[in-house]
Amino acid sequence: WTGKQIVSMVIPKGINCQTLHASHPEGESTWISPGDTRVYIEDGDLICGIVCKKTVGTADGGLIHTIVNELGHYAARDFLSGTQTVVNYWLLNHGFSIGIGDTIADRSTMSSITEIISTAKKHVQDIILAAQQDKLECEPGMTIRESFEAKVNQALNKARDDSGKKAQSSLREDNNVKQMVVSGSKGSFINISQMSACVGQQNVEGKR
Repeated sequence: WTGKQIVSMVIPKGINCQTLHASHPEGESTWISPGDTRVYIEDGDLICGIVCKKTVGTADGGLIHTIVNELGHYAARDFLSGTQTVVNYWLLNHGFSIGIGDTIADRSTMSSITEIISTAKKHVQDIILAAQQDKLECEPGMTIRESFEAKVNQALNKARDDSGKKAQSSLREDNNVKQMVVSGSKGSFINISQMSACVGQQNVEGKR
């Protein structure tokens, strides 16, 4: 049995649905998706695609929405019960946990992240020096202090985002943290970048 066959047993007959996985690339328009991110359900059979929160969740045009509209709320209830049963049995037989090993990036990625953070620190030092030497230009509608804070914040946020992208790209597809985020069950890519790369500048109400 494949995963698609087991999921197809839970989906009611007569349901047709076309949607995209949460990680579907924006520029991809072909019907055959290399990453299997185009979800296609015909007469209750999952033909292709990976089912995630975007497909099963409360999104307009998703499975729950389609089942309620086509077959009523009792069919939607049975679908949710069946889905939970499949997940429970999978967890019973396989289990699922994350450890510190799921958050550690490889050596080359860590050196790239260190370089990004060092560059950001140097950039912030240059901004501080420019402010001390009265060479810092005011941003439109801001005082010199507000302009300084905005520039520092921008530099540190960029370092966090860039290092996070490096960390995310280094994780394999079978990484448990990445699977949790991609499926939509828990967490976000910001959490991955904070665990693997750096926590980054913390902002409260837009201020450092």
